[in-house]
Amino acid sequence: MLKKFLLATCFMVLLFPTLAFADDATIPQLTSAIDSVWVLVAAVLVIFMQAGFALLETGSTRMKNAGHVAGKTILTFGICALAFWALGFGFAFGDGNGFFGTQGFFLDGTSDSAKLFSSMSASDVNIGIKFLFQLAFAGVSLAIAWGGFAERAKLTVYFIFGVLFTVLIYPIVAHWVWGGGWLSKLGMQDFAGSTVVHLQGATAALVATILLKPRIGKFNKDGSPNLLPGHNQVLSVLGVIILWIGWFGFNPGSTLSAMGDGFFGYVALTTNMAAAAGGVAALVISWMYFGKADIPSMLNGVLAALVAITAACAYVTPLSAIIIGALAGIITFFTAQWFEKFGLDDPVYAFSVHGIAGIWGTLSTGLFATVELAAKNGVGQAGLFYGGGLHQLGVQAEGVFAAFAFVAVLSFIILGIIKLIMGLRVTEEEEIIGLDLSEHGSYGYPEQMKKAGQTL
Repeated sequence: MLKKFLLATCFMVLLFPTLAFADDATIPQLTSAIDSVWVLVAAVLVIFMQAGFALLETGSTRMKNAGHVAGKTILTFGICALAFWALGFGFAFGDGNGFFGTQGFFLDGTSDSAKLFSSMSASDVNIGIKFLFQLAFAGVSLAIAWGGFAERAKLTVYFIFGVLFTVLIYPIVAHWVWGGGWLSKLGMQDFAGSTVVHLQGATAALVATILLKPRIGKFNKDGSPNLLPGHNQVLSVLGVIILWIGWFGFNPGSTLSAMGDGFFGYVALTTNMAAAAGGVAALVISWMYFGKADIPSMLNGVLAALVAITAACAYVTPLSAIIIGALAGIITFFTAQWFEKFGLDDPVYAFSVHGIAGIWGTLSTGLFATVELAAKNGVGQAGLFYGGGLHQLGVQAEGVFAAFAFVAVLSFIILGIIKLIMGLRVTEEEEIIGLDLSEHGSYGYPEQMKKAGQTL
């Protein structure tokens, strides 16, 4: 132990003169390099969230669909990466007009290509790393959308809608808010994507849920719902833990810097406090409602809180973050029950967790944003509770409405055309035997399914 300490000390002594006497040209280069490494690490954390979604969604659905649900996560992220590189990134962040970018397609990653993305010019991070970071966000939004397709959609639909969502839907709203579009000019506050990422994906999931209609056996003739429990709660818990960790890339990574006053640490603090409050609040409210402490409700509470704080994490105090997270967990719990009672079969509660919580989180900045943090981030004004009046709340509401309407209309058009031409849903027989077998020819759990008589 002493040897390691002495070696580390010697290394710092040797390194210090290099840092202390670095000329003016070297220091900006060092700053840029450190920021680039941080954003790359954050991008990897967000991409790793795909593993969290795979485990969460697989555990929350039935055994006969486990392989399909997990496997399509890899497929769809690959589709998203190709489509976002070709067109989506340019539409989202390329220079253009107030509605979409018109440059930067088929990114080549050179320093010259970075000049086409003036909305990203505030950071010196390499354009290839910026692309990877934004791709990770697009991939998360698409993964959320698939929640509404679960256990009954054809595999071919994932190919078609995955490309069109990544090219025509997600990047347009991203441009409005983050790419220098009309909502950014109004001062909409959405630091890491409660609306841009989560509400978009959730709205597409809602449209799919409506058009696909409920799974076989979900509702009785009188409309009362039946429980179709997920096959592995442990996988779901592990998935949420991975997502929670991944969110430290999602929100703190959106600072695009590890230098200066270390503001990414503050964002990490508010993010974590909201998540903790959301999980505890949702478990307690489920205990009061059901008479039992419901684990899936707790998991959804954590995710809903993370979704909500994603917009507000850089604009609110830690105490406000706790309030936002707790309310997100409670609101999501009740909306999930309400949607099911009205005949909506959302297998992983995608719209409640990512849509309703995304709306709440986006609006919450119009309530809780402080004067100092709004000024620090250079976007919008303080919220209602901090002397800012109703202005910022109005901007936030306008952004939420515009994003929801745009995604809902385009998703209905695209999925409606697909349904008319080739159909969205597998046959009744294929759904009963499970998508593992009908779409892929083998079960994710072959031994267990054989013992169960292939009926789970």
